[in-house]
Amino acid sequence: MIKTLFAAAAVTALSATAVPAVAQYNTLDGARPIVIGHRGASGYRPEHTLESYRVAIEMGADYIEPDLVMTKDGVLVARHEPVIGGTTNVSLLPEFADRRTTKVIDGVTYANNWFAEDFTLAELKTLRAIQTRGRDPSYDGLFEVPTLAEVIALAQSESVRLGRPIGIYPELKHSTYTNTVAQSLGFGPNYFENQLATQLHAAYGNTRSAPVFIQSFEVSNLQYLNGVTDIKLVQLIDADDVNADGSMSLVPPYERPWDFVVNGDTRTFADLLTATGLGFISTYADGVGPWKPYLVRTVADGIDRNGDGVIDIRDRRVDGSTGVIEAAHAAGLLIHTWTYRNDASGYGFTDPAEEMAYYMRLGVDGVFTDFPDTGVAALALVPEPGTYALMLLGLGAVGVAARRRRG
Repeated sequence: MIKTLFAAAAVTALSATAVPAVAQYNTLDGARPIVIGHRGASGYRPEHTLESYRVAIEMGADYIEPDLVMTKDGVLVARHEPVIGGTTNVSLLPEFADRRTTKVIDGVTYANNWFAEDFTLAELKTLRAIQTRGRDPSYDGLFEVPTLAEVIALAQSESVRLGRPIGIYPELKHSTYTNTVAQSLGFGPNYFENQLATQLHAAYGNTRSAPVFIQSFEVSNLQYLNGVTDIKLVQLIDADDVNADGSMSLVPPYERPWDFVVNGDTRTFADLLTATGLGFISTYADGVGPWKPYLVRTVADGIDRNGDGVIDIRDRRVDGSTGVIEAAHAAGLLIHTWTYRNDASGYGFTDPAEEMAYYMRLGVDGVFTDFPDTGVAALALVPEPGTYALMLLGLGAVGVAARRRRG
């Protein structure tokens, strides 16, 4: 109530004062959008390596993103998935040939592969990362798989060296699956979430002001963390594809959070972006992270807009905001969207910097990009606020946006 009154007072005070119109960010709190190095600078270095994170920081990223999985001895490490056959050189090492197996993760079968939880940390450290998605292979085989502790140490040391905060944005990968594995290895319930919270609290304290966001595509793990930590939480929103008319394709296993599937909850990811769904998310999280086609409708109408003689997703007609950004902000939620790449996935855009700038102008609070330097370039295309009045408005918004948690 006090926060709401403060926000109202700030707006009233500004209304009563002659304030010139100024360009401003359309973000929740008026602050500039943040640039998040997706898996580090994964467009330039093998993803989820200290080198990839270091390059992202040098390029100006505000946050670096370690996706987290777990080793056999319970250590949290940075890999995009528990499946490691495609992101490390494990298939080339004869000593681990007998670790190849088949597992099912969130309804998807991964045949004849290797999995992080079948390796101790010491064994995993003998592997080397390789580049994904057909990018420059010249750095393959050079870098280790880092632990969460090493990623935190890098972010903190670089913050001191550069004199600016470098945040981390860890994602808990497949919590339902990982906690089942953890218990089979003798660890307790919610081991995955507890390990993450313990390490973050030791490094940053248990505070909402920490330069940290915790994200997940599942819901129950974030609800659990809501009772464990004050560090900011973000609900990720997925989909299978984008239909020609710009609507979202929701096909298993991408149509709803996996813990919803396990628990018999029929709500889809799209349902979580309705006013009711966003209100639900605001009871346990500080932000929402939808795949970008949820935010801007683009239509495949067969016109070669960029004139390159090929009609692809870059030629889609851009019809503007779907209203999700505005609805999320109305619910007091930050909105961080993904993933922006120079080499792919530019729905309706040929210029990747202009694509990010378009979303920033609409009001997203942050962007995940494989190319952080392009994210920084996009910021230069977006006007920024220039008055003290804007700061007051931002403070009011922060008051309204504070997470409605713990009763």
